Amino acid sequence: MLDHYLNRVQAGKLLGQRLKLSSIGEHPIVLALPRGGVPVGLEVAKELGADLDVLIVRKLGLPEQPEVAMGAISADGGVYINDQIIRASSISLDQLRKVLDAEARELARREDLYRGQRPRPNLAGRTVIVVDDGIATGASMKAAVQALRANKPKRIVLAVPVAPARTALAFDDLVDEFVCPLNPPWFDAVGEFYEEFEQVEDEEVIAILRQAR
Repeated sequence: MLDHYLNRVQAGKLLGQRLKLSSIGEHPIVLALPRGGVPVGLEVAKELGADLDVLIVRKLGLPEQPEVAMGAISADGGVYINDQIIRASSISLDQLRKVLDAEARELARREDLYRGQRPRPNLAGRTVIVVDDGIATGASMKAAVQALRANKPKRIVLAVPVAPARTALAFDDLVDEFVCPLNPPWFDAVGEFYEEFEQVEDEEVIAILRQAR
């Protein structure tokens, strides 16, 4: 029984094999969230014979606890704000704006770094498979999925190797299909379900995108 992965490559291959059992249609495109989702997305794209591109998202971390997401933004204009966390943490509008501005600058930097002058892919009428190496809070993924709807894809499939057992319900109204082979009832961090979980650097993301093209 699957309870962990060796690394992102193995996770991507297994995820791609699982996706073959779904109704993904013709000419699907895999959109991977940098940076950790890109090696996973490459293997998924190989298994499906699909195109690969990136969907750049930035988490909005609490000012004093940046690892805790109070929302997220995407390069396509998607914004997700967790009002419950903002209220519980007494975050002011000014504090939220400062975090938004800082993350918007970093998002623009990464968009230029990873995409350069390449146009964003046309997603209209296609099955879009959104991939990351796992989901913890789901804030970044919610922003990504909300942004995609404006591009009028035929279907949005959310595919990750691991996520908390309750995650599928959180995305029930946002995606057409949720594929996740490993749904542990206990969950602290994505990395605990990988034997090897080194940080993915910008150079690796760029190299993978060149390879995919």
